[in-house]
Amino acid sequence: MPFVEIPAGRMHYELDGPTNAPALVLSNSLGTTLAMWDPQLAPLSRRFRLLRYDTRGHGLSAAPPGPYSLADLGGDVIALLDALQISRAHFCGLSMGGAIGLWLGANALERLEKLIACNTSAHLGTIEGWNSRMAAVRNGGMQSAIAGGLMERWFTAEFRAKHPEVVDSIRRMVLDAPVEGYLACCAAMRDADLRERVAAIRIPTLLIAGTGDPVTPPADAEFLAATIPAARLRELPAAHLSNLEAAAEFSEAVLQFLS
Repeated sequence: MPFVEIPAGRMHYELDGPTNAPALVLSNSLGTTLAMWDPQLAPLSRRFRLLRYDTRGHGLSAAPPGPYSLADLGGDVIALLDALQISRAHFCGLSMGGAIGLWLGANALERLEKLIACNTSAHLGTIEGWNSRMAAVRNGGMQSAIAGGLMERWFTAEFRAKHPEVVDSIRRMVLDAPVEGYLACCAAMRDADLRERVAAIRIPTLLIAGTGDPVTPPADAEFLAATIPAARLRELPAAHLSNLEAAAEFSEAVLQFLS
């Protein structure tokens, strides 16, 4: 398994696709790993040098003591690109990964070609809501993270009925997430507020929203589309994890935009 050492510690990543193709970074959502991008691996790696990684505190990457900030998570991406000698890349992130992309677009524009921010928000949730979630996980472990209907918010009822194996794989990912890393990333999302910064994103940006997403509803993407100068919005028939629920449409939207 490929790892690199960055200032935050060991980072786990996977590189696929032609070595001379443009680089495309995929960034996972809170509580998942780079494996959440499996449906995109084949269609995207044919055209791009696909770089998937486990965000710090997740998967096989290091979980240094928290709390983290969005600047920490964005800085890890820059350090990973430096370690792999990638000067510029396209970036696609979902939920937490999308917020990392927004931070990079506002603060490290010189490292990005195009940005795709999916099922995300410039300011997600409330401080009280995040603190309540963190207290539950601190007291009850990762089982508490999926209690209260997390899978029901991440996937529509129709998809859960038709594809229970996909839902189960994501549930297992969350249950296996390191508690301290998860909590530290929750703190990063709790404290993140990019509403006054996203107008600084001056590269072509695709925003992907899920029609049935109760976590980051289409209105969140509409705000970003109205604020980021070169942004366009694509809405897919999905809840929160649109790359899984509408996998083919998601991959097509990414390829079309990056073309």
